[in-house]
Amino acid sequence: MKTPRRSARSFSLSLSLPLLTLTALFSLLSLVTLPQTAGAQEGPLDKSQPKGITVEEIIKRFAAKEKLFREAREQYTYRQDVKVMTLDGDTIDGTYQYVFDVTFDDKGRKFKNVVFAPQTTLSRISMTQEDLDDIENRLPFVLASDEVGEYDIMYVGQQKQDELDTYVFDIAPKQIEKKKRYFQGRIWVDDHDFQIVETYGKTVPDIHPGKRGNENLFPKFTTWREQIDGEYWFPTYTRAEDTLRFSTQEVKIREIIKYTNYKRFGSKSRIIYDGQEVQRAEPKPGEQKPAEPTKPQ
Repeated sequence: MKTPRRSARSFSLSLSLPLLTLTALFSLLSLVTLPQTAGAQEGPLDKSQPKGITVEEIIKRFAAKEKLFREAREQYTYRQDVKVMTLDGDTIDGTYQYVFDVTFDDKGRKFKNVVFAPQTTLSRISMTQEDLDDIENRLPFVLASDEVGEYDIMYVGQQKQDELDTYVFDIAPKQIEKKKRYFQGRIWVDDHDFQIVETYGKTVPDIHPGKRGNENLFPKFTTWREQIDGEYWFPTYTRAEDTLRFSTQEVKIREIIKYTNYKRFGSKSRIIYDGQEVQRAEPKPGEQKPAEPTKPQ
């Protein structure tokens, strides 16, 4: 996000290094303070090595599972409710809200349908295209096998998250390519399903164009996932509360993003004979109506 003309556009700590060594990366990661409390009840961090499986195998397995999850999520409809607020102390003095449904048309093509978008009352910051792209695509972070090579991944230990046993990793991009955005922070991977169940960190890099009062900064956030349909862990809630330090001012912001109404997409089939659609016969009383076939995955 940016601040209005006289200010800086708003959101984030910045990371403008073109290339980071593994040591430098995780030195930077240590500067990102993890929250004392998250949405889940966290147990103590056990820094011992995993038993019965190597760290490399854990990374390989969860990256492969995340790729399958990313493909599966493309077959789901859902609603995303975005709310961004600026705060003066504990008082909200500006709000941006944006609610949209991700759904499919009658030809099976995915599209976004805006259902609620009131006039913004933000005055100290403004939303940028990078903000919107991050909110839609990077806050529900997925680290798939075809992207894992872009990151340095460091095993941190094992930790209880509610009733889940998880492996904990710190990750950061190996290098920052121009016009490309990344995630930097910590992930918790379920030790049974080998999927990410929680993410904490921020999108990088911050954008500092060299003009005072025109920065584009991004906040630290936490995203929690829940299991949907008994197989994959879907993002359901993201929260960010951070102070963005622009060259001209500091702005405290809060983001709350909800993902609801996940439903697997299914298309109705039609029977065409001799150029005309054949109508299905309605079942007789007492007969069970045949189930509609689902769209092939």
